[in-house]
Amino acid sequence: MVALNLPVFDCKIKQVEGKPYIFDSLRRKYVRLSPEEWVRQHIVNLLLTHYGYPKALIRTEGGLVLNQTQKRTDVVVFDRQGQPFLVVECKAPHIPLTQSVFDQIARYNHVHKAPFVVISNGLTHYCCGIDHETANVRFLDDFPAFVQ
Repeated sequence: MVALNLPVFDCKIKQVEGKPYIFDSLRRKYVRLSPEEWVRQHIVNLLLTHYGYPKALIRTEGGLVLNQTQKRTDVVVFDRQGQPFLVVECKAPHIPLTQSVFDQIARYNHVHKAPFVVISNGLTHYCCGIDHETANVRFLDDFPAFVQ
């Protein structure tokens, strides 16, 4: 896998029938290692180790229904009241973060209504704060701090 613009961590990788799998500490199992999964695992590690997000409040590959279609969010962090706090959309490193990626996370967050969203391909990251009452979006310099 390619080096990312995210902190390196000691990940567990194994081969199953000639295919790489990475250990997902949130789901507590090995999952198929794709370029997108590589980014997702690095983002989760960043949230846990560098920003202090509680492990119990992070969900990966969670389902949602959008326009009567089942979709999956890459990462959702919940606040202590169980409300979505941060939605993260991960792309493979070779995928550019275009307007269509912003549109995708905006559609997903229309359901979740989290105050923060992030898109990342592991090399570039965009963090935004969302005011749902005014529909105002502001770009942030860093990932949002988790309020204890």
